[in-house]
Amino acid sequence: MRILVFISTFLISVSGMFAQEIYLHCGRLIDSKSNNLLNEKTIVIKDDKIFAVHDGYVKPDENSLLIDLKNNTVMPGLMDLHTHLVFQFHEKVYMEKFYLDEADKALRATVYAKKTLLAGFTTVRELGGSISNSLRDAIAKGWVDGPRIFSAGNAIATTGGHADPTSGLNAHFIGNPGPKDGVINGPDEARKAVRQRYKNGADWIKITATGGVLSTAKNGQNPQFTMDELAAIIETADDYGMHVAAHAHGAEGIKRAIKAGVRSIEHGSLMDDEGIQLMKKNGTWFVPTLSAGKWVAEKAKKDGYFPPMVAHKAAEIGPKVMATFAKAYKSGVKIAFGSDCAVSPHGDNANEFIYMVEGGMQPLEAIRSATLSAAQLLEIDDRLGTIENGKIADIIAVPGNPLKDIAKMKDVVFVMKEGKVYKQP
Repeated sequence: MRILVFISTFLISVSGMFAQEIYLHCGRLIDSKSNNLLNEKTIVIKDDKIFAVHDGYVKPDENSLLIDLKNNTVMPGLMDLHTHLVFQFHEKVYMEKFYLDEADKALRATVYAKKTLLAGFTTVRELGGSISNSLRDAIAKGWVDGPRIFSAGNAIATTGGHADPTSGLNAHFIGNPGPKDGVINGPDEARKAVRQRYKNGADWIKITATGGVLSTAKNGQNPQFTMDELAAIIETADDYGMHVAAHAHGAEGIKRAIKAGVRSIEHGSLMDDEGIQLMKKNGTWFVPTLSAGKWVAEKAKKDGYFPPMVAHKAAEIGPKVMATFAKAYKSGVKIAFGSDCAVSPHGDNANEFIYMVEGGMQPLEAIRSATLSAAQLLEIDDRLGTIENGKIADIIAVPGNPLKDIAKMKDVVFVMKEGKVYKQP
């Protein structure tokens, strides 16, 4: 038995080397394009691309490899558009800046990256992380296993803002961080910070448009950029071919970011009706990160888990995210999947599906938010997000039917990224 398993695994791992075709017999197939569930399909993969999609179970030739997924539901590789692979929250996380080097963070991040991939997420958008660009490149070169990464590098904040790396420190450490560190004051520094991220190789720009829950600052919702600063960021990002994602909890900061032209609002916890209408008018995407809201609200009940300043914000803001999501969804705001994993544990990304369904979204629509919708936000839907001829072969499978039980999304049994199998039944 061990020999047979070894031979099967070896054949899959070297299949790309010899351009061997792989046939997937799929009991059910989610078509994210038409929003339908199809039965009994065969997907043919050659190299890193989908070569064909056939009705029924097509018999492979003797030189091809067959993978039996007849008892599973097959779908495009999932995308999580809000992750932080550089860390994972725990009770002593605020001390890590004093004893972990960047190399330590990078090596640990490879573990989180592999967990994320094996959970079925073949693409992520890294929204704030000092090693994100390097991790992206290491995965792309095949040095480590992980999802495809679209990286924002370090986020941009204002002095004392949510992403100011010196907030909460004593006078000896607080210093005067500037644009290179991601801290700006005024339009000129805003432009410099964007250009610095371009220089560092970022794909996206991430700003913290309002206060945050987990930063050691008293306000979790106040607007933290002026309109002039936001305009400078958006204009410069446009010049350099990058979009902007805005962390935002408070209503005023959300509206400022939307008016300035950000591509997506992250969290949106206290978004009001005017903000919802602005999102619809401007075509702004909403990435709700319900997992983070649920997690911080739960941990806020545990005495001493958070510093008192953080615990207060977590208890106030965390419980409100679900109602905001439900209202935005019913209003027709464009929604893409994002978990904010690092707040909650890496590898548990699929909990977000459960919370989205609890908030009123249909299971098929929740899955679409992590496939085609996410690809549209990233502007990569010409090559990812659906299972179609010629697209990159990012494919996963779960047991049973997740449209009847969305919790099945947590039990991924098959993962293929770019034609390479990383996990199989």
